[in-house]
Amino acid sequence: MNYWLLKTDPETYSWEDLLNDKKTEWTGVRSYEARNNMKKMAVGDLALFYYSQKNPRIVATVKIVSIAHPDSTDDTGMWWCVDIAPVKLLKKSITLPEVKNIYACKDMALLKKSRLSVQPVTKIEWDAVVGE
Repeated sequence: MNYWLLKTDPETYSWEDLLNDKKTEWTGVRSYEARNNMKKMAVGDLALFYYSQKNPRIVATVKIVSIAHPDSTDDTGMWWCVDIAPVKLLKKSITLPEVKNIYACKDMALLKKSRLSVQPVTKIEWDAVVGE
């Protein structure tokens, strides 16, 4: 199993939206590195659900429920997406400053490639953040 972080903004697509939809295509990603990360995802992989604007924070965990496929919002055929489903809301959101203070996360992509919208997360980072 691999671990990931997916960025969104609550105004664009929130945790509550995902709960209501039960699953969604993770569309609209227009970064080659992020697209390539989605192509590496497998069904059953887990991801951190991260709000990147206005009080950046990790709010929940989600599961990858499809392999990468063409993004339905893209007419060029260049961009791919995966489908995700909710797993659980964290008991307490973890803010970006809190992530920065977790020693196991010192090399986390979130801190090194802050603009990358789909990022790998190591098992050590996952365990430090989620505690599982």
